[in-house]
Amino acid sequence: MKTKKQCKITTFLIATVWIANGLFCKVLNFVPRHEQIVGVILSADYSRPLTLLIGLSEIGMAVWILSRIRSRLNAIAQILIVGTMNILEFILVPELLLFGKANSIFAILFIILVYFNEFILSKKLISKT
Repeated sequence: MKTKKQCKITTFLIATVWIANGLFCKVLNFVPRHEQIVGVILSADYSRPLTLLIGLSEIGMAVWILSRIRSRLNAIAQILIVGTMNILEFILVPELLLFGKANSIFAILFIILVYFNEFILSKKLISKT
């Protein structure tokens, strides 16, 4: 029972990160730095609409996480997206990141959390049933 509760809490935590980044930072533009990053990496001409699309996609990711549909594919997608995004930001715009190149530490911790939740905690749940 303890593992099931840990898995649920971790899943909600992960989904909250995606919602916060998508809704507050990008869609509602509470953190304009995100739009600047998109402008440098993708296109300054279309940075607002692209940032909005990315934010909506992140909200969609949160919904997918909470649905638990194809959760392993979802975890792999999260790991690839976060890893790719952070490598690009690390190389192209470290000066726009909140903690500069140290942001990669948080990205790695988030990737480990996603991996742990899906491939270790969830596996324990399946083996118990």
